Amino acid sequence: MTTDPRPVLVVTNLDDPTADLVIAELHGRGVPVVRLDSGDFPATLSCSAYVGGDTARWGGSVATPTRVAGLGDVRALYYRRPSGFAFPHLDPQDARFAVAQARYGLGGILASLPDCLYVNHPNRIGDAEYKPAGLAAAAASGFTLPPTLITNRPDDARAFIKEHGPVIFKPLSVPLYLVDDKAQTLPVAEVTADEIDDSVSGTMHLFQARMDKAADVRVTVIGEQIFAVRIDCDLLDWRTDYSTHTYTPITTPPAVARGIRSYLRHFGLVFGAFDFTLSASGEWTFIECNPSGQWAWLEPPTGLPMTAALAGLMERGTHDGTQRRQRRGQAAAATRRPARRRRLAPLARLACRRRGRPPA
Repeated sequence: MTTDPRPVLVVTNLDDPTADLVIAELHGRGVPVVRLDSGDFPATLSCSAYVGGDTARWGGSVATPTRVAGLGDVRALYYRRPSGFAFPHLDPQDARFAVAQARYGLGGILASLPDCLYVNHPNRIGDAEYKPAGLAAAAASGFTLPPTLITNRPDDARAFIKEHGPVIFKPLSVPLYLVDDKAQTLPVAEVTADEIDDSVSGTMHLFQARMDKAADVRVTVIGEQIFAVRIDCDLLDWRTDYSTHTYTPITTPPAVARGIRSYLRHFGLVFGAFDFTLSASGEWTFIECNPSGQWAWLEPPTGLPMTAALAGLMERGTHDGTQRRQRRGQAAAATRRPARRRRLAPLARLACRRRGRPPA
């Protein structure tokens, strides 16, 4: 049981069973927790912060109806999946203004807490969510990558497919996509050269050679610990039907582990959910890394202690060695990203041949 009174701040929406598991583990360790959702501001969430004069670091607090956290006392911040700021009672122009003030005010305060371990820092999450940036970092980290083309030129897309087929198309980013009012995951899908038309010129598209795989591997990295799970199924996109999976904990090869460390250091992350394909000959090929990826569904069938690892990381806070890697990455990474429009790419219809499933 800890005697440290500093809380862990958990920033997520109300319906987050993964966060529930971590919070329960933290409570079991005697670690104070303050849970909040930025979408509750300003109705049931308030904040007041001050700096300057004789004060060299943020003072003040953030408060929910049942909890208060001093801004200078947060040992770790677990940034999961908060809902966005919304001001439905205001007209559109005033609402845009209020959202901007909330994002850069409250959001900026929560992103600059002193001596706080971020899992992960929201700005670093934003940087790492760009697939082109992730692919470039993966190549620089020594991973094997599938041949990949990102383009809005139909002729280049056709030529790439003819050279590297079979080829899959997948979105560079997936905005909220509803089917019967339920959020969906768009599965990747194969695409042929004759399916490419002039609509490709309307925006950017990602095409990637389909790997000849024996299995998939999900690698969850929590601080200094690496948890690798082999996923056996016959699906192109294993996310579309979890009932078909067989899970087996495996050891990450040293070269892959070094690449993972390099990748996380590049973005200043202390957590990452990596996806690889595994060939019949044992070659690991990098697919992507989600800086806020899901992991809890893997714990029951494998027995891997990921909840305990994450709670332990945040219990230690800035005393953990991963903070040094996070700070090095923060110094090198960009701190802003452009807003994303909620509009599907023209070829999204190819990925929607069958309905996806909500992410686990």
